[in-house]
Amino acid sequence: MQPVHIFMAVVVAAIWGFNFVVIQWGLESFPPILMASLRFAVAALPALVMPRPPVPMHRLVFVGTAWFAAQFGLLYLGMHVGMPPGLASVLMQAQAFFTILFAALWLGERPSIRQIAGVAVAAAGVVAIGSTVAGQGSDMTWPGLALVMTASACWALGNVMMRGMGRVEFLPMVVWLSAVAPLPLLALSLILEGPSAIAAARWDWSGIASIVFQGAGATIAGYGMWAYLLKLYPASVVAPFSLLVPLFGVASAALVFGEAFGPLRVVGIALILAGLAAVALPKRWFSRGRTAA
Repeated sequence: MQPVHIFMAVVVAAIWGFNFVVIQWGLESFPPILMASLRFAVAALPALVMPRPPVPMHRLVFVGTAWFAAQFGLLYLGMHVGMPPGLASVLMQAQAFFTILFAALWLGERPSIRQIAGVAVAAAGVVAIGSTVAGQGSDMTWPGLALVMTASACWALGNVMMRGMGRVEFLPMVVWLSAVAPLPLLALSLILEGPSAIAAARWDWSGIASIVFQGAGATIAGYGMWAYLLKLYPASVVAPFSLLVPLFGVASAALVFGEAFGPLRVVGIALILAGLAAVALPKRWFSRGRTAA
């Protein structure tokens, strides 16, 4: 990759990692499900002038519901009830392991030994992090952990559904998938959070800036740059940069909120990242290492 494109890939990872801090800011102003609806209302604005991708509408609805409405509604709820942003950025990467499981169950794809080992290592990391829930003064709760893990499973479900989309332009697909999410999320917000909670939302500058960053920055700009890189280089070259997302998430949460990571959480994060690397990095990287050895 050219240096400018490497820089662009790192910037995208930084935006997506820092976005967990921005979400936490937004939750101080808005109820979680309402904020998810507002995020995708902003992200869907280009659909007013951007043609719909040539895929059936029912597929757009299914993928948009799993990928965006369910994933982010559950993620925001999880962070609202007890999941700090740094840990959320790490645990959401479990989507890679759920994707392997769902692809095996529904598409008949057989995981490799390396992928199975990666899933096992990452599962040990989740257990290590989960063991800190009951600690005194813990900033994480069991409902928060369960909701975030379910959100990562919804992300994985959307990944498997995307397999049948064929070759489509990535950014228009993201914009139109975003258009699926606002109304169902708004309806859920009215039912679960209630009109009074929505009326109590604070439309202050930090809340509005959070929504704009999530919708325009993390979604439109982030996915737009990612789509541009995928046009220039194979996915196997671009995808490994996503490993930087949880690193930026952890670092920014520590710097902005002073999020603390005890020994067990550090071990858990390291295990999840090691498992993710085993699954996400191209096979030739490992064969090259064995050859060098």
